[in-house]
Amino acid sequence: MHPVPLSDDVVLRLLRPGDGEPLLAAYERNREHLAPWEPERTDVFWTAGWHEQQVAGALAGHAAGRSVPLVLVQGERVVGRLNVDDVVRGAFRSAHLGYWVDAAMTGRGLMTAAVEAAAAHCRDTLALHRLQAATLVHNAASQAVLGRTGFERIGTAPRYLKIAGRWQDHVLFQRILHD
Repeated sequence: MHPVPLSDDVVLRLLRPGDGEPLLAAYERNREHLAPWEPERTDVFWTAGWHEQQVAGALAGHAAGRSVPLVLVQGERVVGRLNVDDVVRGAFRSAHLGYWVDAAMTGRGLMTAAVEAAAAHCRDTLALHRLQAATLVHNAASQAVLGRTGFERIGTAPRYLKIAGRWQDHVLFQRILHD
């Protein structure tokens, strides 16, 4: 995916080698902001080496056509993530979407623009038919992003993911990319 400007100073681009340290810095900066919305993190998560390994794995998944690992960057500073994962071909042609944005960048429309760009890429380049996303039941901000970008609520999944140390219900959304 080619870099996509999201604002005057923020770009959405493919993850690349060397992003481990900037990712770690972003997670450290947003540790409290992200804690209610993500799995509990082990000590190894908070190391640059772990993030570099994750970058390599994500890029291998991208090369194999299984994912599209993206970052929102402001200069060289990572200010968010957007991942298209679990790409399934064949009759299903679907994938999962996940994302977060830096606490200091919320409310600027960046994630709305990033989700739109990712959906267009999935439709036009990957020829996917559908994207699915899941949010915690009480994550109104993420649900608003999905609503603004054409996702529709399709149900609730009880105890769907272990987030912040406990199994929590999620609202499921989908966006049909073309008919």
